[in-house]
Amino acid sequence: MLTAIDHAVELTRVAAAAAVDKLGTDLIAYDVSEQLAITDVFLVVTAANERQVGAVVDGIEEALRQRGAKAVRREGDRQQRWVLLDYLDLVVHIQRTEERRFYALERLWRDCPQIELEVDERR
Repeated sequence: MLTAIDHAVELTRVAAAAAVDKLGTDLIAYDVSEQLAITDVFLVVTAANERQVGAVVDGIEEALRQRGAKAVRREGDRQQRWVLLDYLDLVVHIQRTEERRFYALERLWRDCPQIELEVDERR
């Protein structure tokens, strides 16, 4: 059985730690490697408001840049309600609470294996 490559999981954990550092919440990551040919991992993060979405995006980009990873695609910047960062092996969705509830990405991917993030959201 194929699972997300180790590199993708490592990047996911770095991104998760950076998101939590910028007060992102309700993090969940799915190994989507068997369902999708385009990526291995989806990481979903909630941010309380538009400004926080921007802070989480900046934090993730900086942390992954330090690991030599640069997003090949970035969508949703203007309204800062839902930003997608595509790192090929990893796709990060940073959503405001309302968008997260409305689009409910977890419903789409709940049959995929979850990835242990090893971050502590409680502060």
